[in-house]
Amino acid sequence: MDHQINEDIRDPEVRLVDSDGAQLGVMPTHSAMDIAFNKDLDLVKIAPSAKPPVCRVMDYGKYRFEQSKKEKEARKSQHTVEVKEIRLSSGIDDHDFNFKLRNGLKFLQDGNKLKVSVRFRGRQMAHTSIGERQLLKFAGACAELAAIERPPKLEGRSMAMFMSPKPQTRAASQVAKQSSRQP
Repeated sequence: MDHQINEDIRDPEVRLVDSDGAQLGVMPTHSAMDIAFNKDLDLVKIAPSAKPPVCRVMDYGKYRFEQSKKEKEARKSQHTVEVKEIRLSSGIDDHDFNFKLRNGLKFLQDGNKLKVSVRFRGRQMAHTSIGERQLLKFAGACAELAAIERPPKLEGRSMAMFMSPKPQTRAASQVAKQSSRQP
């Protein structure tokens, strides 16, 4: 948010708040600027919609620096959820299925959403129920960690299902990540 500072403030009078938070009252803008300049600080309009606008005497450079530090810290602590995809085929063997299942469980433990899809080729389109059974088998194996967000749905030549980690799983994985980061 950009604030009006010093000479950019064009209002005839403002309500002034001192750098320590004390109310100095309503006064002409030029008087408020004189007070700010005498303290080697800036006059910053913090509530432009108020009648009269509220201005504060502060070190604007220091204020912007602290705001950017807070924003960086907030960005660092937030977790973006990615959608990871696992592709199965309708004729997948047990070993391959278990391998993809382990990867899917790992993605879910990391707090990511999971898209599991089955692609049908040629005559396999006549037997889409086999692919649906594969997806439901996968969902059953992941039932402890994940919930089905969108059930299997046929879209063109592929059938897809979306899964998301259960809330307690997500919290447990974040605690595990944080404990592994700390020395």
